[in-house]
Amino acid sequence: MATIESEYYDVLGVSRDASDADIKRAFRTLARELHPDVSTAPDADTRFKEIVEAYEVLSDSERRATYDRFGKAGLKNGGFEPMYADFGNLTDVFAAFFGDDLLGGTGGSRQRSQRGGDLQAVVEIDLEDAFTGLSVSVPLDVALPCDHCAASGAEPGTGSSTCRTCSGAGVVRSVSQNIFGQFVQQRACPDCGGVGEVLEHPCSQCRGDGRVVLGRKLEVDVPRGIHDGQQIRVRGEGHAGFRSTDRGNAFVVVRIRPDSRFVRDGDDLHTAVRVTMTDAALGTTTKVATPAGDIDLDVRAGAQPGEVRAIRGQGMPSLRGSRRGDLYVRLDVAVPTHLTAEQRSLLEDVDAKVGPEAYAPQGDEDEGFFHRLKSALR
Repeated sequence: MATIESEYYDVLGVSRDASDADIKRAFRTLARELHPDVSTAPDADTRFKEIVEAYEVLSDSERRATYDRFGKAGLKNGGFEPMYADFGNLTDVFAAFFGDDLLGGTGGSRQRSQRGGDLQAVVEIDLEDAFTGLSVSVPLDVALPCDHCAASGAEPGTGSSTCRTCSGAGVVRSVSQNIFGQFVQQRACPDCGGVGEVLEHPCSQCRGDGRVVLGRKLEVDVPRGIHDGQQIRVRGEGHAGFRSTDRGNAFVVVRIRPDSRFVRDGDDLHTAVRVTMTDAALGTTTKVATPAGDIDLDVRAGAQPGEVRAIRGQGMPSLRGSRRGDLYVRLDVAVPTHLTAEQRSLLEDVDAKVGPEAYAPQGDEDEGFFHRLKSALR
């Protein structure tokens, strides 16, 4: 008796006593990795052909038994010629690449009921809207189940019959021969479009598709604290599937218009307030804008240009939770640029009377220009 070869088992990475499920699982995993359209490995094409040949043998109980007893020589003596894509059950190939439900899961006609595709829309709101939250009406063009035929695709009172071209399989196969062996190609049936059945009379409204495209308005609740670019998923508001009432989801992308008053950083806001040179020197109270309205800000005497004040809890609300971010206010000190002779004289008189000690830092609040520069760059 010839020595039992284990090459095919090694190719799939399974043991000689592996079950049919183990062999199928191993093949699907390797096929996804090594298919030439997916893998970038230089030997992907060769290795893919090897796993195809191994699976073709080990997935067939008679061929596997012959191989276990006599090895590859026994297969050749029995007239076996490896094919590039004929596995005996082509559904397994398509399931490996495209998912189990491409051909209905078991090699029959394509499933009548299938989930529709998702759709996406974009809505623009202001920062104040993101602060408070709001409801928006989003216009959409969406494929909805046809009411006239109840999504069946057939004119009411009529039915369908099995496609004669593909015998209900939804696919047709062709075999060609060249120097490399036999090649099997499979494509959707041209007569039924891969459905496996032919309508007697297609619906006059949807023309057999089972769905029609209509304009709709989707009401969406935008939560307070949402960030620019985030999207809201609305389940079951997407497109209907082919001859199906099962709809996909709608995704609404929220874009927040730029606000000239604020720069947003997470839940925090940054803004600036302008005060005059004398107000900064003497101290004052000024108005500062927040998303909820203006508030008073006390500017201490001796405030410096570029000084930043943090106002706790006056930023944006958190999308998750009840807290609010902070508002950071930068002081923009305005220096006079147009002075009369009298005004200039008055400033010169003040400057002469104010000694250097008036400009000295107060405690550790100010360590000079370079300290403020480093703080701004952090």
